[in-house]
Amino acid sequence: MAAVSALRSPQHLSSSNNLVPDWTCREVSTGTTIMAVEFDGGVVIGADSRTTTGAYIANRVTDKLTPIHDRIFCCRSGSAADTQAIADAVTYQLGFHSIELDEPPLVQTAANLFKDMCYRYREELMAGIIVAGWDKRRGGQVYTIPVGGMLTRQPVSVGGSGSTYVYGYVDSNYRPGMSKEECLKFTAGALSLAMERDGSSGGVVRLAVITDQGVERQVILGNQLPVFSTV
Repeated sequence: MAAVSALRSPQHLSSSNNLVPDWTCREVSTGTTIMAVEFDGGVVIGADSRTTTGAYIANRVTDKLTPIHDRIFCCRSGSAADTQAIADAVTYQLGFHSIELDEPPLVQTAANLFKDMCYRYREELMAGIIVAGWDKRRGGQVYTIPVGGMLTRQPVSVGGSGSTYVYGYVDSNYRPGMSKEECLKFTAGALSLAMERDGSSGGVVRLAVITDQGVERQVILGNQLPVFSTV
């Protein structure tokens, strides 16, 4: 029986005989590069689409731009299971809150709900969230909740494993007062650069523009992305 149990254990096989790939024992991660930018009248959000399990690409067309309410979205990075569970819980709570108020919720309210949950369960969760959207009180807003549950508002925010490759690009190319079209080009460029350098980011670029008119979404395929190197 002991021999049978050992044969059925993926960890035993992986460590001794190397018959089971390492990724079978890893959790699904969104890998990720996520980004959001404020402009006058709304926000632009974007993300890559690669989901990894260890070194294995589990999904190459994941949608990491998750709707929380009509004009509020979150961008998810970290553990796919953790971020999906948090997004579902916040969507549920925010829906009830909107019904009680009889009006659309504020973006800051959604960000605070994410912050409370990420901070309360900070020892168990691996989740980095960007909350972005538009409301009639403050217009377009971007809030960042990194791992641990801190909350800050920023005019531009990047997150995920690919963000470390593009901080210089973002700092040198971002400027206040950019138009919607400039923000779309800026976001697509930053995500493309991160996807080119980061092994955990890839696939297609998903973008969304959130304004008082609603949400416009678009997808940039891999062969249409900006190219930064000729190698």
